[in-house]
Amino acid sequence: MAKSAKQNSLASIPGTLVLVGAGKMGGAMLDGWLARKLPPRKVVVLDPQPPKAIKALRKRGVRINPKGDVGRVAALVIAVKPQTAPDALPLLAALIDARTVVVSIMAGRTLGFLEKHLTGAAIVRAMPNTPAAIGRGITVAVGNRRVTASARKLAHGLLAATGSVEWVGDEALMDAVTAVSGSGPAYVFLLAEAMAQAGTAAGLPAALAEKLARETVAGSGELLHRSPLPAATLRQNVTSPGGTTAAALGVLMGDGGVAPLMTKAVAAATKRGKELAG
Repeated sequence: MAKSAKQNSLASIPGTLVLVGAGKMGGAMLDGWLARKLPPRKVVVLDPQPPKAIKALRKRGVRINPKGDVGRVAALVIAVKPQTAPDALPLLAALIDARTVVVSIMAGRTLGFLEKHLTGAAIVRAMPNTPAAIGRGITVAVGNRRVTASARKLAHGLLAATGSVEWVGDEALMDAVTAVSGSGPAYVFLLAEAMAQAGTAAGLPAALAEKLARETVAGSGELLHRSPLPAATLRQNVTSPGGTTAAALGVLMGDGGVAPLMTKAVAAATKRGKELAG
């Protein structure tokens, strides 16, 4: 979807956009919406303890915890912690009608769970990740049967405000999605952490080892982002036969190396996701 299409879909929202939960992810989404020309007067934020940065948006016209009628709700975005959902959802049911698009980014909360509390609603379940805070996230979404083409377009525009969006047709895939991209940033940060520790063990000053690891992971990620080449090709391009990189990869790609460990890690996260969803 082109950037202009994203902006048009937000600028022309036919009603109020209600954001429930203005924490880090909800706040990042709100920043993205406003940057894409969503009129602040169309935004309502419901949060018992909104951060200072969110409170400051009152000056731009964003309504925070209004006491009066919020108008017809075109989209309801639920960004609260999953454990608070049973208490929050019954209160939100009164805000929606048959035309409202509900977007939930609550980890583990299924479409079935949401449908029990928001009867008859068009519901999109989405899993973003933390790079959304800098507009470089990726979100995977799945909709229920009530999500029409226009509802999907609106949901896509909202989710694309923080990065790329992919859609799946099978909700069962969401646990694996969570394990790969939802939890994935932690794996990358662990890599940087481990590289720094290894550098220190090899004799580098701790501060230098940390900077080298941090900048290498960040720069390599940006190269991967910009390059059309597969990750495997980029890896091969760095590796000279018989060289230092090849020696290291002989360990990382050997038995018990990164690939089998990552497979086990993602399987464990997927399994835990299924358990949390009940």
